[in-house]
Amino acid sequence: MKKKKKTQKILKKFFIIFFMLLIVAIALVGLDFYQKVFTSYKDYPEAVTIEVKKGAAVSIVGRQLVREKIIANYLYFRIYYRLFFAGASIKSGEYRFDRPMTMKEVIDILTQGKVVLHKVTIQEGLIIKEIAGLLLQERGIAAESFSRAANNIALVRDLDPGADSLEGYLYPDTYHIRRETDADEMAHLMVDRFKENFTNAMKWRAEKLGMSIRQIVILASLIEKETSSREERFLISSVFHNRLKVGMTLGCDPTIIYVLKKIGKYNGKLGWNDLKLDSPYNTRLYSGLPPGPICNPGYASIEAALYPENTQYLYFVAKNPQSHYFSKTLDEHNWAVRKFIINR
Repeated sequence: MKKKKKTQKILKKFFIIFFMLLIVAIALVGLDFYQKVFTSYKDYPEAVTIEVKKGAAVSIVGRQLVREKIIANYLYFRIYYRLFFAGASIKSGEYRFDRPMTMKEVIDILTQGKVVLHKVTIQEGLIIKEIAGLLLQERGIAAESFSRAANNIALVRDLDPGADSLEGYLYPDTYHIRRETDADEMAHLMVDRFKENFTNAMKWRAEKLGMSIRQIVILASLIEKETSSREERFLISSVFHNRLKVGMTLGCDPTIIYVLKKIGKYNGKLGWNDLKLDSPYNTRLYSGLPPGPICNPGYASIEAALYPENTQYLYFVAKNPQSHYFSKTLDEHNWAVRKFIINR
């Protein structure tokens, strides 16, 4: 009997010690879990960029985060993710971590898709071929792919049922895009930006002028290629509007350059034979607007096409690379040509 009581006493003491150790162990694990999940990871590098592949499993992403020292513990990551983020998927893309974060902050970034954005600026006045080259150089988007994407006229059918490409509707602006942005997505983004900036007030103004959106964009593209001066855009617009009213040819040499660029025959200057090029884009030979835009104009040129200055000017000639001389009569224009071109 005494032996039995002694054994029970030892067992009781053992279980007490065991449970105390178990509680301590649970407390230590809980403390470790708390520190590694709910506090910012202290063993953090200055900055690290990772790429999460499309369709990557949570386990793969977790190991990647541990390997790059973005989080402290893989197992805790899996537990925490399963408990609180099971319904949220991790988005693919490029992520940059430049400060210590809690595990929650890291998972928030991954599930909300807060990827690194890269800046690319598309200047006013570029044609599709030039934009394709720029995107290849700046973002590695294949030029051929973008040129194909720029033929997706379904994107502008609501604005321009007669469009044969997206020329004129690829809005010049600074874009912040994901690393994996492809040609189709870029074209879509640029057309959407055009639609955002071509307001209802602009559509109303085009109707008041008796012009379609396509005609306004074509005219804006001519203005864009004729001058970089905001003030002169409205004067050049008035010349083109005045010429259209009286049935004169527009005499806009950039329309010829556009054709030569498309066929790969522009060498940087126009010769006399080029001016005789038999093309509907040759506005020296054919009256009215050319068949389509000759570049992708910016906001200022679209605005100028819609709101020409009220003048009687029918001619202009470049005085220098920054400004033009405007004339009402052919005699005055010929005088200006002699002064600023022939006798320069």
